[in-house]
Amino acid sequence: MKPEVPVSNPLDYYMRVSLNFDGALTLNFHSKDPSAANETWTTITSIPEDVCWSIKGEMGSGVCGFNSICSIQSDGRTNCICPDGYSLVNPADAYGGCRPNFLLGCDNSFGHIYQENHFMQEKLNVNFAFSDYEVLSSINRDTCKTACLHDCLCAAVVFDPDNKRCWKKRSPLSNGRVELYPTTYFKIASNSSLDIPPLPPKVPAKGQNILMIVVLSVLLGSSVLVNFVFVGATCMGFFMFLKRNLLGPEISPNESSIENRLQQFTYKELIEATNGFKEELGRGSCGIVYKGETRSTGLIAVKMLDRVFEDIDREFKAEVNIIGQTHHKNLVRLVGYCDEKQHRLLVYEFLRNETLAKFLYGDPKPSWKQRTEIAFGIARGLAYLHDECSKQIIHCDIKPQNILLDEYYNARISDFGLAKLLLINQSQTKTNIRGTKGYVAPDWFRSAPVSVKVDVYSFGVVLLEIICCRRNVLDTEVDEENKRILTDYAFDCYLEGKLDALIENDMEAMDDRKMVERFVMVALWCLQEDPNVRPTMKKVLLMLEGILQVSAPPAPFSFTSTKIEH
Repeated sequence: MKPEVPVSNPLDYYMRVSLNFDGALTLNFHSKDPSAANETWTTITSIPEDVCWSIKGEMGSGVCGFNSICSIQSDGRTNCICPDGYSLVNPADAYGGCRPNFLLGCDNSFGHIYQENHFMQEKLNVNFAFSDYEVLSSINRDTCKTACLHDCLCAAVVFDPDNKRCWKKRSPLSNGRVELYPTTYFKIASNSSLDIPPLPPKVPAKGQNILMIVVLSVLLGSSVLVNFVFVGATCMGFFMFLKRNLLGPEISPNESSIENRLQQFTYKELIEATNGFKEELGRGSCGIVYKGETRSTGLIAVKMLDRVFEDIDREFKAEVNIIGQTHHKNLVRLVGYCDEKQHRLLVYEFLRNETLAKFLYGDPKPSWKQRTEIAFGIARGLAYLHDECSKQIIHCDIKPQNILLDEYYNARISDFGLAKLLLINQSQTKTNIRGTKGYVAPDWFRSAPVSVKVDVYSFGVVLLEIICCRRNVLDTEVDEENKRILTDYAFDCYLEGKLDALIENDMEAMDDRKMVERFVMVALWCLQEDPNVRPTMKKVLLMLEGILQVSAPPAPFSFTSTKIEH
């Protein structure tokens, strides 16, 4: 309990209110008695009481910085410590975060993780609220630790023994804090004071001294030319020895990176994991998806690709490698693949809340706040694919069926990168229309090559569906024909100022009318017939968030051109 202010004579005390740099507002008192001059200020109360819990955010580091653990002291102030194997980034700043004292990740200078030099260090009653990228269910403590130890992306795991759940955490770890029940296991090196695992010391063999005598004898007793040739050959041999033993064998970039990032499954393993491909999760243009489970990765979604991939082993691995390099909270994570004879399958993380289509068109209607967060998530994922990947990825088939929802209902884009795989060994992108009826951009029907703007168009359609909670094209008859195609109806409602009719009197949405209008305007900009007029996904995101002002959009289709039927 925090001390109370003596009430016998409040005038005998100084009172002070402080807004501390960690975000806590504290009320303190200090005696005016000269004999208490050397005493420290006493804290009466702190708002919030536990700043480690209250000052948080998924995009930030927390009060103590990345990789640090926050706790509250008796005076209400924060205490920050580094986990074992970590040290302060700045020794003079305890709140500046911590860094590992060893190599952590997939891309160290040796090209792989030295698993034999790493182990999992237990830290009781510690939790990291964010930075998890995979949740494993129905597993024990040892399996949870092993899953992190063998995953180069994993920096730590949080294990819940009651529910047998395991959260894999990616570096840097954020919002670390002391809690009563969870246990965190940190991946650390056996010798964490070194930056690189040490190489074993070389002990000269007994015969090496004799060899050195022979070499010196040859050098001293031979001509200058012989010595020159001998020394050159020796240096060349020594160089080749170092290259082979220290740097390892030469491996093509695609082969090395795909092996480090993704797990390669055999076809037999995936048959067992899916119980003979028994439970089907969905079908699409790329193939059929089945539910499965393995001991190492937990629940998985296995996509069996079409046989268009036969005899293109090199291209398949190259494109899967690109997909495997993508890491974003709004993308479905690829965990592995199978490339065995004619069998080519992709293994993804399993997401429990299924597709946006099922969520959006169901009953009851999702809340407006949930829908706006989903729209933001899709926009962020597409902006990453278009502008932030090592190689630009055009999705080509953005639709609610390809947007999955995780356990927190965050939007996760699936099937990205598969468009190029389907088009391998085909003549021109422009001659092979990809996409789904109702979401296909007019660009596909022209002679010009497609660009990322086809995804912008499809996003505009999906955005209207999120706003209105209905499909773009209604197959059944409706009372008013102009309502059948949502993209047309939305523009009519916008021109006539009838947004209430567009969202069918969704009261929660109408309480946020400005955002509804902004979202509709952004969608209409995305639907412009001319791809050069459509904004980029980065600009779309800024407009959705209200950072960029949205001007009045023109009609999506010109009256002089032939309208593309959806």
